[in-house]
Amino acid sequence: MTGAVLRPALGPALGPAGARSVALAFFAMLVTGALQASEPARHGAPVTVDLRLQQLTERVWWVEGEQGVVSHENQGFNSNAGFVVTDDGVVVFDALGTPALGAALLDRIRSITDKRVRRVIVSHYHSDHFYGVQALKAAGAAVWAHARVRDYLATDAPAERLAERRQSLAPWVTEEARIVEPDVYLDGDTAFRLGGIGFRIHAAGPAHTAEDLMMLVEEDGVLFAGDLIFAGRVPYVGDADSRAWLTALDALAESRPRFVVTGHGPASRDATADIALTHDYLLYLREQMGMAVDDFVPFDEAYDATDWSRFEQLPAFDEANRRNAYNTYLLMENESLAGRR
Repeated sequence: MTGAVLRPALGPALGPAGARSVALAFFAMLVTGALQASEPARHGAPVTVDLRLQQLTERVWWVEGEQGVVSHENQGFNSNAGFVVTDDGVVVFDALGTPALGAALLDRIRSITDKRVRRVIVSHYHSDHFYGVQALKAAGAAVWAHARVRDYLATDAPAERLAERRQSLAPWVTEEARIVEPDVYLDGDTAFRLGGIGFRIHAAGPAHTAEDLMMLVEEDGVLFAGDLIFAGRVPYVGDADSRAWLTALDALAESRPRFVVTGHGPASRDATADIALTHDYLLYLREQMGMAVDDFVPFDEAYDATDWSRFEQLPAFDEANRRNAYNTYLLMENESLAGRR
């Protein structure tokens, strides 16, 4: 339709130079439109899940992933991410679980502000938290993560997980998806200011992972905690060092933030209670599995004999609890052999 309108305008009245100018402008418009149309395709099919923005303070926004594990039904959207709008740009914490979700998060940011995304702080390199950095990196953001991420990137695990996600989360994770390495590796706690706002990055690992980071927005009292806290649901423990995780939670409880944006589940407006839930769950795992190890009780027998009633009504219990208990059982064996208990 556009071409049909423009073609008559290229007549003799414009002259050769004018015709060339219009033609070049039309060509540039077509190229720009094609590039803009191809941008979502570069990051996978557009998502249809609802990344509803929630506002915590004047500057701080976040999106809440759906409860439960990653699935095709939730399009990989089961984790949280947030951002802070300052006078000099935007700081993002975590980037969701697919490049397509990262692109959708960028769209939500642009609906609030036209300021550039300056940096993305990645809490840890589990795929549900960092695959979206691909879209934010393409938009010019610098990626910050803990230096221990190097150890993970040096293994076969990133490529294996990406291959699995290309199968389980197609078309939102495609052959164009890639593992984005950090631009800045942090060795420990770090503080910076941007647009008059103070940020403190706390290296909390090894806990949920070796590379755990949290971010405090000082003036707003908002803590982005990553997977150190799972509000209202059973945590995913994996191969975490739960002993160090408990220590990190004790320190976190003393900081008394106003709000906590967790890695999964609703933002905590009662940080003390949600910290306690994660803390008590981890402690209970260690106590029960530790006693089984000390008494040489096989895992299956110990698991079946344990009273899980306090936690079994929580979301993700069926999907995560047995695996959490088994990994904790193995951890307690290792701690016992190393004389750490």
